[in-house]
Amino acid sequence: MEDYIVSATAAGGTVRAFAASTTNMVKQAAEMHGLSPVASAALGRSLTASAIMSKMLKGERDTITIQIKGDGPLGGIVVISDSNANTRGYVHNTQVELPLSDEGKLNVGEAVGKNGYMNVIKDLGLKEPYIGYVNLISGEIAEDIAYYFASSEQVPSVVALGVLIDSDGSVINAGGYIIQLMPGAEEQMIRYIENTIASIPSVSAMLAYGETPEGILDIIFGEKDLKINSKSRCAYLCNCSRERMERNLISLGRAEILSIMEEQRSAELQCHFCNSKYQFSEEQLRTLINEL
Repeated sequence: MEDYIVSATAAGGTVRAFAASTTNMVKQAAEMHGLSPVASAALGRSLTASAIMSKMLKGERDTITIQIKGDGPLGGIVVISDSNANTRGYVHNTQVELPLSDEGKLNVGEAVGKNGYMNVIKDLGLKEPYIGYVNLISGEIAEDIAYYFASSEQVPSVVALGVLIDSDGSVINAGGYIIQLMPGAEEQMIRYIENTIASIPSVSAMLAYGETPEGILDIIFGEKDLKINSKSRCAYLCNCSRERMERNLISLGRAEILSIMEEQRSAELQCHFCNSKYQFSEEQLRTLINEL
């Protein structure tokens, strides 16, 4: 199945919902970064959340960044998505290994840690980006994203994110959904959503059964005037380039570049998001100094 996101409304427009299949995106990230199973699950959930939340952006050049920093051995997570759901990300410690949880699941909460914070940064083309800051409540990602929506944006939300990992550590499937109550949502609709969510399988299980993003939303809202409004692709895509790396070097300043030349003769910069390496010879560093 291709990776894509659908957006929809239900209950006469008083509920909006997004659902995504992100298996290829998460699989590519896991292989690219050489992630352990629990690191794959943590980054995969975060990438999926970022991709879905990008569909809430309005401007063509808007971007959203999610930064998660807990006290667990994973160290932290950074994911970025543009308004077209081109998404990239990384974790600080790629090789975290932990025992399974009491329920027999990958222990993402312990890997991330419950003590820490989540930043959601929206660059909307204004003078300053919007930054929402919340403390972590579980480290499981989905619960923390839901808490962010309720606390920072005052939008009651249900967030479900899943990554299913095979016994060999490879990604079987990944996806998620976000459901949000709009003004005018009735109390009985809230109870309906709560009861339905509690009774349906997990995202990973539904994807494993062959459900599509549309099918998942239909399971939840089939009786409640579900209307699919759009379907759009999502992908893992890094926008790094030699020119960007040059700008990063220049930002260090003349003195720092001179120090690199004296100590190392050359420089190698590596992109955190895709692991691409960029080499700068002594002559090229000298050219950058002359430009400064």
